[in-house]
Amino acid sequence: MTTGEPPRGPTVRRIVLGSQLRRLREGKDISREAAGYSIRASESKISRLELGRVSFKERDVADLLTLYGVTDDAEREPLLSLARDANQPSWWQNYSDILPTWFQPYIGLEESATLIRAYEVQFIPGLLQTEDYARAVIVQGSRGSSREDVERRVNVRMQRQKILTRSGPPHLWTVVDEAALRRSIGGPKVMRAQLEHLIALTEQPNVTLQVMPFAFGGHIAEGGAFSILQFPEADLPYVVYLEQLAGAAYLDKLEDVDRYLAAMNRLCVDSVPPKHSAELLGKIVGEI
Repeated sequence: MTTGEPPRGPTVRRIVLGSQLRRLREGKDISREAAGYSIRASESKISRLELGRVSFKERDVADLLTLYGVTDDAEREPLLSLARDANQPSWWQNYSDILPTWFQPYIGLEESATLIRAYEVQFIPGLLQTEDYARAVIVQGSRGSSREDVERRVNVRMQRQKILTRSGPPHLWTVVDEAALRRSIGGPKVMRAQLEHLIALTEQPNVTLQVMPFAFGGHIAEGGAFSILQFPEADLPYVVYLEQLAGAAYLDKLEDVDRYLAAMNRLCVDSVPPKHSAELLGKIVGEI
């Protein structure tokens, strides 16, 4: 990895390794069932390994490589090293007691993406929230949680935002529904500061912000919020992230991704152009 290249966290390492193992298996015309039998596992586990959804045992990777005919040490070692690296703990694992298990993979994907495109309808996107706004959102959604747990969740959100100012940051392109900009979260003072923060962020070269205005009426993304993540590795698929009340979906099938890419492209065409976003945000600030 060269200086300035986005860090490849364990999540993406698992996906890269899984995709390489899948190519090797398919190249030898070996079924998932046969591959699973060779490592004393089920066909479904092979599927999860190839999708990068679970951690790898180095012994299992070694056995699969042997099955796939990869016996030269010079070819095996990079993949075995990738398996070891993929099992390294991530910083957010220190917060695993307060983070839903279905959300933790997203943090790893977000950290490794080169392009994040997102549509948000209810809240300001997490990567663009001020600390006070984030706290208000978290308190509202975590009634009954201790003050300490709330602050830890806020800290996770602030930590996630560091990807935007690191060396080699991702490009974040968001379309925010006007409803999220006008919905009062935390009171007028918090909202004013949040919108002023968004205005400042429009000057950041790796942040593109557009607004889907009320005046446009119905639009293509009425189904709700979604994010699309793109990665530097050529063999990694796009991932569409859909968050629900008690879980999340991660879509990477080409037909699913294409539908959301088309929706995102249409949103960008129909929304206020980026060069006018700060002007509209300033107008809303003046009305608070």
